[in-house]
Amino acid sequence: MTVNLPAFVSGELLGFMLVLARLGGLFVLAPGFSAHMIPLRVRGMIAVAIALAMMPVALHGQHVPTNTGEYTILLLKEAGVGLAFAFPMAILSAAVTAGAGLLDTVIGFSFAHLVDPVNNSQNAILGQFYSLFAVMVFLLAGGDHIMLQGLAASYQALPVTAFPDTASLSAHAAQAFGQLWLIGLEIVAPALVALLITDAALGLVSRAVPQMNVFVVGLPAKLLVGFTVIAASLPFLSSRLGDAMQQSVAQAVRTLGG
Repeated sequence: MTVNLPAFVSGELLGFMLVLARLGGLFVLAPGFSAHMIPLRVRGMIAVAIALAMMPVALHGQHVPTNTGEYTILLLKEAGVGLAFAFPMAILSAAVTAGAGLLDTVIGFSFAHLVDPVNNSQNAILGQFYSLFAVMVFLLAGGDHIMLQGLAASYQALPVTAFPDTASLSAHAAQAFGQLWLIGLEIVAPALVALLITDAALGLVSRAVPQMNVFVVGLPAKLLVGFTVIAASLPFLSSRLGDAMQQSVAQAVRTLGG
């Protein structure tokens, strides 16, 4: 038995809900779009505006079913596709936070946690700095435009009424998880190597001069070395984040296309 949606529910409204469902993945997982510092009502208004603008691209040549069961399945599928599309960008943001957290532990900042306004959670000093810096790079590099262009391209790779290859999506998610720590270590590698060398040097000094309190001298030395190397590596960090963001969007579109 088939149950059709009420007559007053037009095809445009049904199509709009499908577009909004896929777009919602960005506002749940993607950096910038999902920032908790932006009020929920404002994010909702932005999502509605973008969905209205993207409807002609998403619904061109597509027939939206009016059967309740088929439409519900299609709506849930679109929500899952949106989350799958935004997942690589969420992994990239998590990699930055994880790498910065490792630096906080090595320097000693992990004892003092601050509130991260981007993720609305507790974060150490360098974790907060790297999170804010990643959002700044995201905006300056046009990351919002890249993601929206990628989302528009995803409708060519996977139309509204088509279903993705679940095996390809699962493999893509596993690969993204595997790259989390790799990207995080790559981003903080210069500072991490410098801090490890500083620790080794302090260990040698403490053996050569036992009278010196290495804990009193070590923290200022590690702060000086850490912040100097971080400041010098910021151009590399911004370039790596921009490239990784473009690669993540391109990979997400290819994965949806099977």
